[in-house]
Amino acid sequence: MIVGVLLAAGASSRMGRPKALVLSGGQSFLVRGVRALWTACDIVIVVLGADGQRVCSAAGAEFEDLVARGLAAPDLSGGPKRRNGELEVRFVFNKRWADGMLSSARVGLAQALRQKPSGILVLPVDHPEVKPATVQALGATLDHALVAFGGKQAKAFAYGLVPRHRGLRGHPVALSAALADAVRRDRGARDLADAIRRHARLVGYLDVSDQGITVNRNTPGGGAPADGAAKRGGVRRRAR
Repeated sequence: MIVGVLLAAGASSRMGRPKALVLSGGQSFLVRGVRALWTACDIVIVVLGADGQRVCSAAGAEFEDLVARGLAAPDLSGGPKRRNGELEVRFVFNKRWADGMLSSARVGLAQALRQKPSGILVLPVDHPEVKPATVQALGATLDHALVAFGGKQAKAFAYGLVPRHRGLRGHPVALSAALADAVRRDRGARDLADAIRRHARLVGYLDVSDQGITVNRNTPGGGAPADGAAKRGGVRRRAR
């Protein structure tokens, strides 16, 4: 099992409003990110911080509306072959969000590791253009790499996988459980990339045609705050 982590805790000072709630293609950055991660993960952990309660409430209402209108059906039917027919999004809060993205990654990784996954996909919320097919390819490649490494030893294999478009690295990044745990424990790294470099025994690159992996939306440029509403269905959401 692979678990997704969506990082959405920042103050969005350059955007001027919570990036997580900005609309792209009729959906908030947050919902787009979760749905992309669902293509490879049954469970997605969303890490909130600044304006966390507001973002959690608005996103929860948007998910409920999505389910009520039947738009979540493709999410439930696609993805991993061993899917159990139910998707989850879990909201957690990083009290130290002002310390930067790495602090939020640590919170998200700690929650994700409780699910005993083989790997974790980490995506910042300001990359809403990442294609679901890219996420699926990263998840499948991570699975194949861990199987190739071999059996029980794979649990200790600190492996990272980074998507690359025309030579430029991007997001989401895929981490084996062993590497995710090492990153979670690291208190000396400058940022997430530094933590991965410090602990990975091997880092692979997956070349993709998806330019969205390199595009981060940090400033206004279209879109509006999301304010959906409605009901639950086959998607469970939890706040912690």
